[in-house]
Amino acid sequence: MSDLKAMYSTVRKDAFPETMTIILGDEKLVFQKRVWTLDGEEKGLRYGENPDQPAALYALKEGSITCGGLQWRGPGHGIVSAMTEEQMIQAGKHPGKTNLTDVDNGANILQYLADRPAAIILKHNNPCGAAWSKDGVAAALDKAFWCDRIAAFGGAVVVNRPFTREAAEIVAANYFEVVAAPAFEEGAVEILKGRKNLRIMELPGLGRLEELTSSAFLDIKSLADGGIVVQKSFVNRILSGKDFLPATATTKEGLSVAARAPSPAELDDLRFAWAVEAGVTSNSVIFVRDGATLAIGTGEQDRVGCVELAIHKAHTKYADTLAFRELGMTLYELKLKAAQDADMAEKLADIERRTEETHGGLAGSALVSDGFFPFRDGVDVALAQGVTAIAQPGGSMRDAEVIMACNEASPQVAMVYTGQRSFKH
Repeated sequence: MSDLKAMYSTVRKDAFPETMTIILGDEKLVFQKRVWTLDGEEKGLRYGENPDQPAALYALKEGSITCGGLQWRGPGHGIVSAMTEEQMIQAGKHPGKTNLTDVDNGANILQYLADRPAAIILKHNNPCGAAWSKDGVAAALDKAFWCDRIAAFGGAVVVNRPFTREAAEIVAANYFEVVAAPAFEEGAVEILKGRKNLRIMELPGLGRLEELTSSAFLDIKSLADGGIVVQKSFVNRILSGKDFLPATATTKEGLSVAARAPSPAELDDLRFAWAVEAGVTSNSVIFVRDGATLAIGTGEQDRVGCVELAIHKAHTKYADTLAFRELGMTLYELKLKAAQDADMAEKLADIERRTEETHGGLAGSALVSDGFFPFRDGVDVALAQGVTAIAQPGGSMRDAEVIMACNEASPQVAMVYTGQRSFKH
């Protein structure tokens, strides 16, 4: 057993070169390999996605792209790839590939949420909880944590405002792998250092993310056969509520249908959710309310199944929150005790009843979908949970049927189009 544990603490030496050059036609990009001197030793990435995969981090050093007349990111915009030893305030078990890609995806989402304090908790490169709050970064982090307390265990916390003592207390009371912030207020780092293996990163670029929203980068996907696909990175077109499009369509019979427009509060939640969607693996849907995610269904092959998965997760997380806050135990611990104890069985039944009555907390929520609804089934399933507003790309042959599903609901449910798809593979 000790040998198996050792593989997770062993630094996997890599043999990758100091520089990497990519030539696109007449243009050249030069990348520099990143290493840090930690504890008197030069170290690169701990390892890749798994302990037996050597890996290296490269930062763009020279060159730029002008293809397509687009604005592309050049040197000087690095956030995670530009991290220095000084910015790695505490290396803990110094980071591997997944730690850095989690922080990077946090930045990817937060670039669209720059106008108020926001916090993202990520696991396996997907957000498990996300929230923003005008009451500050600690309030946002607390909301993000309770979005999915179970999945937050061992996650990466990424915020877009200086980390406060209050936020540090939340981290210190739980188990996280990484905290990344643009700065740390006095006393916050001392609290965080109580967690010896916590990686603490001060990344100033997290406070200037709005600089990235209108530019693209060269997105490179490697194929299993050794080939490469390159693409322009995703750029979110929804930067304010005004950017959504009215949901209208024409039926097969030639009848024009239109959905109710969202209220200002619904529009704000839809905009927030669409920003989070930029960092979620497709197929995906996100339920939100009051600036916080309630459930994220991700990585499914069919859209109605994705909605059903998110609903199942919402009900589980809601019941777990009740059990944890009221009884000091997880839902799973409560179920074990309920099998042997009549009093606990009664408490479990009460929690399950309240969970069903509130649809797992989904009543009154808004929903976004990263792709259009090919059938109305996914919408119907969401409406049964009390959803009041939906945003989706539009463009389906059955858009009219989807809108009609919203119009048939009582009260009528709002819908808008995003005008773009947000797949992430």
